[in-house]
Amino acid sequence: MTIAPAPATAALRSPTDVKRLANAFCHAQLLLTADELGLFADLDRHGPSTQEQVTERLGLAGRGVNDFLSGLVLLGLIELTGEVYTLTGVAAETLVPGTPRYIGGFLRRASRMLYPAWGHLGAALRTGQPQTAGAGPGAFLQMLADPAQRGPYLTMMDSASGLVAPHLIRAFSWTAHASVLDVGGCRGNLVGRLLGAYPHLHGAVFDLPPMAEPFGEHTAALSVAERATFHAGDFFRDELPTADVVMLGHVLHNWSPEERAALIARAWAAVAPGGALLVYDAMLPETPADLPRTLVSLNMLLVTEGGSEYPASHCQNWLAAAGCTTTEVLPLGSTDTLVIGRKPR
Repeated sequence: MTIAPAPATAALRSPTDVKRLANAFCHAQLLLTADELGLFADLDRHGPSTQEQVTERLGLAGRGVNDFLSGLVLLGLIELTGEVYTLTGVAAETLVPGTPRYIGGFLRRASRMLYPAWGHLGAALRTGQPQTAGAGPGAFLQMLADPAQRGPYLTMMDSASGLVAPHLIRAFSWTAHASVLDVGGCRGNLVGRLLGAYPHLHGAVFDLPPMAEPFGEHTAALSVAERATFHAGDFFRDELPTADVVMLGHVLHNWSPEERAALIARAWAAVAPGGALLVYDAMLPETPADLPRTLVSLNMLLVTEGGSEYPASHCQNWLAAAGCTTTEVLPLGSTDTLVIGRKPR
């Protein structure tokens, strides 16, 4: 069978195109460095600024700053009008700390974990082993015990759930249900957004014990703490509390197919009669057609011991094995797929 190239590669027609592809990492580093230096927050705080003002405020040497800012202009992250730089709309929406769609946590993860790990992709393909220090047994709990590491992790998870939340709020009939449980829901950012959108809902998160305190703080900050409950445990060992709607979001891709099937079975058992199990990930099409999702799957190779993305049909099979007879597959924005399994009353 011949598979047509994805749009991202279809434009490769000359050696120059291939060279440009080989230098694509430079584009990423422009963005990641601007975030690391605090450029986006600085321009948001101070407004239109000259190159000299930016150089002084960020403590830069001056050499290369003009090219650096020009690169960010050409990437569409900042604008140059006359002699002053301002944020573009998309940068103001997603790269300024404190905005609802801020993705700075993901950028930090990309810079500090994924960027170095991708330098060892060949080793991962030869051995099948992750290429980050935090992937071994017990390493995740050690990371959570260290406030210096836990803070960036929580921010990264908020970035991911913050992008999903607006789509999930609209994709499912929440008014027909009274309670929701987010399995592996971290400090409750997604549950908090759902409770904010639907005042009738009561929400809960099931996650590891170190998440309890951040959960309380975060749900209080979102003004939903009175309708939010945290359950501590290990979702491979402990029974999940019952809820009308149970969610497994950006969870299954961390685990092997056998572990995914086990998690689906546990989550399905926790769904109340008449309720639903919601599963979402950057699920793969049946044949290669989405480069960003393929790259997410390779990320899982690099940072987990058995994870990858998977087709929605696999998720439907795991649901069927758990006893679910009615499923629905929906797009969840442009980056994720939602599989809904419904339980009869």
